[in-house]
This record gives sequence, C-alpha cells and structure tokens, in this order.
Amino acid sequence: MRSLFCLLAVLLFGASPVLGWEYWGGDRGGQRFSPLNQITPDNVGNLVRAWEFRTGDLDARASELMKRTKFEATPLFVEDSLIFCSPFNEVIALDPGIGAQKWRYDPKISTAQRPANRYVCRGVAYWVDERAAENAPCRTRIFTGTNDVRVIALDARTGKPCADFGTGGEIKIDLGMKLEWPGEVQITSAPVIARGVLVVGTAMADNRRVEAPLGAVRAYDARTGQPRWSFDPLVHDGVTAGHTNVWAPMSVDEARGLVFLPTTSPSPDFWGGRRPGNNEHANSVVALRIETGELIWSFQTVHHDVWDYDLPAQPTLARIDTGEGQRDVVIQPTKQGFVFVLDRDTGKPVWPVEERAVPQNGAEGEQLSPTQPFPTHVPPLMKQSISKDDAFKLLPFGPSPCEKLLGDLRNEGLYTPPSTQGTAVYPMTGGGVNWGSAAFDPVNQILYANTSHAVHVIKLIPREEAKGFSPPPGHDFGRQDGAPFAMSRAVAMSPLGLLCNKPPWGEMVAVDLKAGKILWHSSVGTSEDLAPLGMAFSWGTPLVNGLAITAGGLAFTGAMDAYLRAFDAKSGRELWQGRLPVPGVANPMTYLWKGEQYVAIGAGGHSEAGTSIGDSVVAFRLARLREGPSLWSHTIDRPGGRFASKAIAAVIVLIALVALAWRWRKRRRLRTA
Repeated sequence: MRSLFCLLAVLLFGASPVLGWEYWGGDRGGQRFSPLNQITPDNVGNLVRAWEFRTGDLDARASELMKRTKFEATPLFVEDSLIFCSPFNEVIALDPGIGAQKWRYDPKISTAQRPANRYVCRGVAYWVDERAAENAPCRTRIFTGTNDVRVIALDARTGKPCADFGTGGEIKIDLGMKLEWPGEVQITSAPVIARGVLVVGTAMADNRRVEAPLGAVRAYDARTGQPRWSFDPLVHDGVTAGHTNVWAPMSVDEARGLVFLPTTSPSPDFWGGRRPGNNEHANSVVALRIETGELIWSFQTVHHDVWDYDLPAQPTLARIDTGEGQRDVVIQPTKQGFVFVLDRDTGKPVWPVEERAVPQNGAEGEQLSPTQPFPTHVPPLMKQSISKDDAFKLLPFGPSPCEKLLGDLRNEGLYTPPSTQGTAVYPMTGGGVNWGSAAFDPVNQILYANTSHAVHVIKLIPREEAKGFSPPPGHDFGRQDGAPFAMSRAVAMSPLGLLCNKPPWGEMVAVDLKAGKILWHSSVGTSEDLAPLGMAFSWGTPLVNGLAITAGGLAFTGAMDAYLRAFDAKSGRELWQGRLPVPGVANPMTYLWKGEQYVAIGAGGHSEAGTSIGDSVVAFRLARLREGPSLWSHTIDRPGGRFASKAIAAVIVLIALVALAWRWRKRRRLRTA
C-alpha cells in the first residue's frame, strides 16, 4: 500500500523516488524523503548494526587537530558504493553491504591553515556526463570542495582525478584578495550540478572585518572546469560595505534550469552602520539561471541583519497542495524558526508575509529596519521569545544565576538589537533550523525539521575597550575591524554548565503545510553522553543536524548524544535507538542493497559542541533469519530500560546539585550582608 502511495506522489506531487541517495539532500531539491518502506514502526525494533567503518583520522591525526573537526558528511549511494568525505576532505567509497573500503582519494590539504569554521566537509556531489561513452573514464563524477578552497573532480567508480577537469582534476578558486590567514575562507557544503554547470559557494570567518573577502558564488563547466559565471550576493552601490556569501547547501531544479541560494548576513554580523538599507540579496533565497548566473528572483527573510540570522538550511523544493491547487514551491526554514513558502517561478510568498514593527534604538551609528517579515500561515516551529521567568532551575526554590543573567540583558523579544549592555538573542544565532535543513513527505504534505533552543548573549564592545579585551572562557570574540564596536558572544549557561533556558533544548517538529498547523513536537536526545555518570535526562540536545524520512513511516535522526534514533512520523513517538561510537551530528540517509534496506549515519562527534570525537560511519539493517538481537540497538516503547539502571546515579547527582545550590545561596546571603 505504501508503495502505491509513493507512486501517487510521483504523479501528483512531482516527487522523484529513488532506491538510493544520489544527492546530499536525498534529491536535487533536498526533500530527504525515501520511498523505501521495508523498515516500519512495527519492525524498527529489529534493527541491528550491520557494519562500522572508521576513516582512520582518529589514529592518524594529532588529538589537538581532531579537536578542530566536525564530521557532518552524509554519504551518497551511487555506483554501487557509499561515497562521502572526511573533515579533511578525503573522499572514500565503501561497499554498501559490509562497509569495506573500495577506494580513497586524499587531496592532502594543509593542516596548518586552521580554517575559521573548523575542518568540515558536509558531503560530495555526483554527476553523470550523458555525452560520454558508457564506459569512458569520468563519465560519472564525484565533485568535492575543500577546506583550502579547491574544487576536485574524481571518477565515481575508481576515485581517480578527472584529468580533463581544470588542472589534473582540480581548480583552485581565486578569491580576488589577500586573506588574513589561509583558513579565513573555505568550502564546507557540497557543490550542486545541473545542465552541465557546477556551482559552489564558500564559508568565511565571521565578525573579523567589515571588508571581508568577496562572498561570490561561482559556476564552472562540469566537464572542463572552465569558469562560467560568478554572482555577488550583496548589491554594492558605492555606499554599502561588507560582503555576503553562501556557505549552506544549495538546491537545483534541473527542468527549470535554476539554482537556489540561501545567502548569509553581511559582514560584520552584529553592526551594520556601514551597510545602510535592507542589504539587498543578503539573508535571502536567490534564484539564478544556472547556465548564465542571471538573477531570476530574490526574497529576503531578514532586513539589515545584525543578529547573524543568515539562511543556513538548504531550500527545499516541493510540489504542494495549497488549498487552491498544486504549486511548485521553495520551502525555506530559518534560524528564527520561521518557514517561508515561496512560489518557485516568481519567489512571491504562497501565503501572506506581513511586515511587522520590531525593536529599535540600535547601537551608535546603526540604521535598523523598522520592520521585519513574518509568515502568517505556517506557525513558527518554536518559541521566539524568552524572559527570566523561562530560566531553567534545577531546584524549585530561590533565585538562580540564570534568572539574574537573563534579567540583566536587553531583551525586547525577537530582533532586539545588539547592545553594549548585552542583548539576549533567542533563538540563538545557531538555533532554529540549521544546516541539517528540513525534510518533506510528498505523500502526506508534511514538513519535518530539527530545531535547537538556546539563548545567545551578544555584547558590543566599544573600539577603545576592545584593544585590551580578553574574552572569558566560552566566549567568542570578533574584532569587527572597520566598525566602531567589536563583539563577544556566548551561550547563556548556568555555573553547572547547563543551558539557561528551560528544556527541551532540541526538538523534532512536524508541520502540516496546507493546514498551517503544527502536528507534534518531540524532544530529541538526552544528557547521557554529556552529563556526569551518564545520566540520561530527556532534555533534548541542540540539533544542528537534520533528519531523513521514509515511506515506511519513520523519521531518523542523530543528536549530540551517541544514538541514531527512529521516530514514528505520524505521532512523533520515539521508537528505537541505535548506539553509535560517538554522537552522529550529521544527516542520516537510507538505501536498498541486495534486497535489504539500510540506514547509515556519520558518527564523528562535534568538537565545537564539546562532544567526544570519532571517525566512523555506521549502518543498521533489519536482523536476518536466526540472527540474534543486537547489543547496539533497542526499542524504547516501554518504561524503564537503560534509564532505570541509572536511577541511583541520578539521585546522587541531584543531591550534589542541591548541596551546590545551598552553598551558593549561603555565599550570596553573606555577600548581601
């Protein structure tokens, strides 16, 4: 029956079901939906670990170097292989059934460059040259961008460089200006290809300077590597300073010949006095003609951004029933938790978007927009304001440090401007929906997304004070050269290392787009791999990564703890957990190999979040006949389980927390006296 529904989806909604995972987002439009239905809510408890592959980075690299990595890659299933990239841009092909290495390519990037966004590679791109002979070398290609700003083309079957692409299989991007250091600009997300044109964006260091490196998106001939066009996402009119780039994953519509860019905020993030106006094409979904770079349309989600509310998520291309007929749309989730739904041909909102007044009185020299766009039909995926009453308190009595911290900040709700006093930015600059992006079920017209819930404290530091400023532990510091203020940024946390806002800190959300209705929220992740004694409090964890959904009725995701999880897509109930060697802060994927459905995820941890670090890809499948239960997975549809075994540890730690709180209150009384 589910297979019939998938066929109907193809006819009615334009979905393109495949049995593999040929693109970083599942398909060209990033739906992250698979028509595979072998694994269901009824049998997901029978999943066992099929194999684990280690890249070897953990053994081959210095521990200090590994502390600067983020393993965020999603494997592709192409050419009877799983193909992915390591944080150091090594491209590896595996046997899908046993996880054995088939080939490997090492671009030998320099590890002395210290990239601004850490060593990271979210994925590679696959392309078939239909003009080439069936067995010609490099008829099928893997493209990857690197941390040292190269684009490399490899034969998808052998891993050998494509000699006819660029120079010896690679091109070095000319950034047009001298960098402050070699890692100031890098490529972190997979390129996209359509109509023989390869498009790549770049990531760059935030908050270093107003005149940051040019953030142009560049296009190349996918066969030869010859430049085709470049597009500067920020309109420079002789007055506007700063630059905007595209670090997040892009999408393409092959039939229309369009590429969709999610653009960033202009430099620097938190003061925009030298870039007056709305800063056109920044913080926008931009549609370009992929063969020429011609601007077709642009829709801005934030005017004159001073909150680092850039677009981190891949634009999701879908066909939806709006209630007035079916339309091809672009669905763009944001860090604020908004969901903008735009007509794919014109960029106009499918449902009304209102301009609403927002807080004013920014820092000296600032020129804020008086209004910001708010979608009216699809509700926000998460709460968008916070007060000291929302402070997380382990104990029900007495004041808490978080109440004081939140109470001392400037806080007038969403879009409160940065200040020298210190401003509460909620959702945080890495909150809402991040690079993991959303998933869309074309059969049931439901959007799924992971969201992060935390508060950032943003403080502007006058230039004179910034000269000798030394940021406290846990604080980012940005010089913002060329602006009258530097900045500091920190996640609002208690002295015990807990987030200051009440849990959950990470949720999966399901939305009925047609009805404009949130169907359910479900907390994702526990404190097991972060808290003392492995206590598994179900508070959720921040979720920068995304999810994969299947026609079998499941949503799979990782979190900041070391589990791959399966949720019932209809109800949001968590059904199963598969243990990973370290957290899988990457997007999962699923594929069919020799009649069996597998689910795989990169498990390398996340140094920026302070998790344990690893170098694995892990795959699960249903248990075979007479195959025993796996020690690495279990269902959680009954009370107790592994959490009950840690009850004693939880009691011990709670007693310790009470004692700490009592001592803190006693010292506070003495200071007051």
